[in-house]
Amino acid sequence: MTERLIRVVRPEINHPSLQDNTADTDRVVKALKKHLGVNSIDVDFSLIKELPYKLRDNSYKICACIFQTNDIVELIDVYPAEGTDIYGIAIDLGSSTIVMDLIRLNDLKNIDEVTFRNPQIEIGTDILTRIHYASKPEGLNKLQSMLIDEMNKYIQQLCDRHNISTDTIVGISVAGNTSMTHLFLGLTPQWICREPYIPVINKFERPLKAYQVGLKANKRAMLIVFPNVGSYFGGDLIAGILASGMARQNEEICMLVDVGTNAEVVLGNGDWLIACAGAAGPALEGGVANIGMMAGPGVIDRVKIDPETLEIEYHTIDDLPPVGICGSGLIDLVAQMFIAGMIDMRGKFVPERCGNRLVEKDGIMYFIVVPAEESGTGEDLTLSQPDIDSLIRSKAAMYTILTTIINTVNLSFNDIGKFYIAGTFGSYINPQSAITIGMIPDLPLDTYVALGNTSIKGASLIFKSKDYYEEMLKIRDMITYIELNVNQEFMQLFSAAKFIPHTDRSLFPSVKQYNEK
Repeated sequence: MTERLIRVVRPEINHPSLQDNTADTDRVVKALKKHLGVNSIDVDFSLIKELPYKLRDNSYKICACIFQTNDIVELIDVYPAEGTDIYGIAIDLGSSTIVMDLIRLNDLKNIDEVTFRNPQIEIGTDILTRIHYASKPEGLNKLQSMLIDEMNKYIQQLCDRHNISTDTIVGISVAGNTSMTHLFLGLTPQWICREPYIPVINKFERPLKAYQVGLKANKRAMLIVFPNVGSYFGGDLIAGILASGMARQNEEICMLVDVGTNAEVVLGNGDWLIACAGAAGPALEGGVANIGMMAGPGVIDRVKIDPETLEIEYHTIDDLPPVGICGSGLIDLVAQMFIAGMIDMRGKFVPERCGNRLVEKDGIMYFIVVPAEESGTGEDLTLSQPDIDSLIRSKAAMYTILTTIINTVNLSFNDIGKFYIAGTFGSYINPQSAITIGMIPDLPLDTYVALGNTSIKGASLIFKSKDYYEEMLKIRDMITYIELNVNQEFMQLFSAAKFIPHTDRSLFPSVKQYNEK
């Protein structure tokens, strides 16, 4: 890798004299050009006003904080020659949760991380509600200020915790979906959700400054906003591709799946990338089942059923009494029930295998996963027939999205060398269970790689080298986005996928049904 995107350099600056009466700013720029071997350096007017004082306060012995890409070199600030630690902040701008990493740029050490709730949830838990609210008088300003105020609170908290001046925060990178990026920047998202779905902007030709959105940082801190591809493919996915490294693969074909409110999929390598997005997320996040919850303390994340005794073993996060089940636990549970013969290929309960765990209430069948005496709620934790039906629809949508994109480029799943799964969901999911229910293709397990939060990883990676910055821009420009809403094949594939694992059992040779050898 080449030089870091933002770094400190120490140019030799001569003292002014009667024989050398070069202006202060010109003197610094000349020294930096020589030191860096460049022809042009930008200096913000606000720094020009400060330079005479900063130079004399330090007897012209300074270190310079610069931002450098292949096209831009900008002087952010100058500090005393003995050196000052400079910092960057990487932000995963989620619609429900925001993650913020504090990084010391001198040695690229990750100093701290905070996670907090997106305050815009008060306006609406879903993006569409926020978009409609933004179109009201002062609605957009309120949404932006809620977000910026909360971010500033946590930036200050990080600085206080580590005895850091906000003036030493010289770079901020932000990765979020298209709508969240618009709300963060105070740009109207009004036409993102209306045909033909047009954002205000997808890509900035050069970084913004933190002060332009009101973030607490050095007044000239560079604000790098990950670009969007369109209304439904945002900077968080660009960050994910960057973090996965799939665009640096020359031969191996990779697939990246990020499951959130939608399932977003990217296929390709360093030569080409194709992407799509579709609704598949809520049930897969545990958000549809009655006992479904986001991953957290006391939530079931793994399930095992003995096919002979039908005893259920489960694991909860932090080993606390169970209070609910997250997406990975739900997928485990349904997969294990299928293998044990407790549900059939349509996902319907098999009463003789479920025994006294199966109860009826108001005409709906419920399966008792955890009896009241074992649960952390004091009540039975149950899985209903509608819960299973919802999961099957979600997994069918997921598999159909994957099939559609692979068919578009006339490949098969066997051509995939690495299958990356991003997000919290990817950190917990058991690929074998996902294969068993027919959610993901039946590939060797070592093909699957859980990457965790690729949005924050990509946002952090950008500070490591200007090559990553250039790669981010390259990724955005090389993606071909396909629209699933107008794909005629989609509904036919979807219908075939609404069985466990699929109507075409030959697609899942490793999956065995109960009593099947």
